[in-house]
Amino acid sequence: MTRAILLAALIAVPALAAPVPQGPPNVPEKSPAFAGQTRAEAVVSKTKLAVTEIAAGLNRPWAVALLDGGYFLVSEKAAGRLTIVGAAGTKQAVTGTPPTDARNQGGMLGVANPGDGWIYWSYAEPREGGNGTAVARGHLVGAEMRDVQVIFRQLPTLEATQHYGGRLVFPADGTLIITLGERSVLPGRMQAQQLDSLLGKIVRVNRDGSIPRDNPFVGRAGVRPEIWSYGNRNVQGAALDAKGRLWEVEHGPQGGDELNLIVKGKDYGWPSITYGEEYSGKPISDSATQKSGMEQPVYYWDPVIAPSGMIFYSGKAMPEYKGNILVGGLRSMALVRLVLKGDKVVGEERLLTDRKERIRDVIEGPAGELYLVTDDVNGRLLKVTPAG
Repeated sequence: MTRAILLAALIAVPALAAPVPQGPPNVPEKSPAFAGQTRAEAVVSKTKLAVTEIAAGLNRPWAVALLDGGYFLVSEKAAGRLTIVGAAGTKQAVTGTPPTDARNQGGMLGVANPGDGWIYWSYAEPREGGNGTAVARGHLVGAEMRDVQVIFRQLPTLEATQHYGGRLVFPADGTLIITLGERSVLPGRMQAQQLDSLLGKIVRVNRDGSIPRDNPFVGRAGVRPEIWSYGNRNVQGAALDAKGRLWEVEHGPQGGDELNLIVKGKDYGWPSITYGEEYSGKPISDSATQKSGMEQPVYYWDPVIAPSGMIFYSGKAMPEYKGNILVGGLRSMALVRLVLKGDKVVGEERLLTDRKERIRDVIEGPAGELYLVTDDVNGRLLKVTPAG
């Protein structure tokens, strides 16, 4: 090849854009399993966003759901309650919900109104010997929750105050997917890959709490039939894509937050493999990032964003974002936008960083507007629309 031809070939190859500014990785010695698995090219929106505050004074809100008549249902984690919020910012506490253990990361967690007449919520349930994630449902009449049924309890019970998971997802087949954590403490962590435990799992139940017959481990002796996936750390965001497939984001340790495409019955590796390390800087397990039979994340962050609620955006109000994943970022203090090509992340953007607020949940309204809640003792419910 002549020098002129070589030069022309080099010019024809586009330069890769830099990733989002985020500082050095915590674990630089760990390398991605494939190109684009971390630090995708930074993208910049053409869409300008306007943010309107609907309500403030919410006590560490964790999730938001839409109610009829322009009302919202917000879970206030630290207060251990559900609160009805009006379009003008009025707040009314819901009565009739079970008590919660609101220490540390516990309290009232996920909340959903899937349109079947029931309200569903997850919470840290106080129990003899400790606590655990539970899911209940009830009928909301005015500001009272009636006919309350506890339909799921994570077992075993542990004395711990972290890593409850708690997102609720409602597939079109009428089931309920519940994301869970492994409770952070070492006895819980070591059960994340054990199939006789519900710690460190994503589970699937019918909406009355019964077990779907097509769950992957139904009928296997010594295995919990609720399990959908395992080897998960602390899953605080999950959503269905346009094909009805389940994706989730989970908190890693120091480094190694993950985006996963969940396939039923698969092992997602925690704590045997991870792109992170202990908060002390020590390695986890044998410091491996890949092992046979364990799934790789589609994408990971190092340093972490501390991901929480997530959606696949429809594109109704902001066509530029159609099919993108939007993730609430706590440590990153951003609404994190991921651009996909097929099942691969090809671009990342950090939105709303000027507000310097920890974003705990994001949902989409009927006209394509977004609603966010911010994680603070004076938490806010925000509406996001295109500017202008």
